[in-house]
Amino acid sequence: MISGGILDSVQRFITWTSRKVTIHFEDRHEFYFYEREVWWVSMGENVGSETNGKNFHFERPVVIVKKFSKDMLFVIPTTTKGKLGTWYQPIQYGDVKTQAILAQARTISAKRLIRKIGNLSPEQFQPLIESFISLIKTNSPT
Repeated sequence: MISGGILDSVQRFITWTSRKVTIHFEDRHEFYFYEREVWWVSMGENVGSETNGKNFHFERPVVIVKKFSKDMLFVIPTTTKGKLGTWYQPIQYGDVKTQAILAQARTISAKRLIRKIGNLSPEQFQPLIESFISLIKTNSPT
């Protein structure tokens, strides 16, 4: 017998798959986006410990770290839950205090962009980049 929690998870994956197909084939207008901006994106329903989105669009705020082209960007998701550890970096845009989840950084399609919600100042962005680089350079135990 399958528990209700598993059925709920399966339903979220089915719903996300449908939403993802729509996002992929939607004829959306191009968004202009730049590094240091904070956007809501359709992050999706992901696997295991990967960060998921919420609501109808499976959305989550992200910081744009690098624009590779008009179609592809590198982002770091954020959370408002108080988290500690080397893979989190406190940031603020406007009055919003949040934390970047460095370990969840990823490349996404610009088709996932929903709406811009803020900008990080250069003073906020530089420590974020330095923390991310430091995390990547850290040797993992073998």
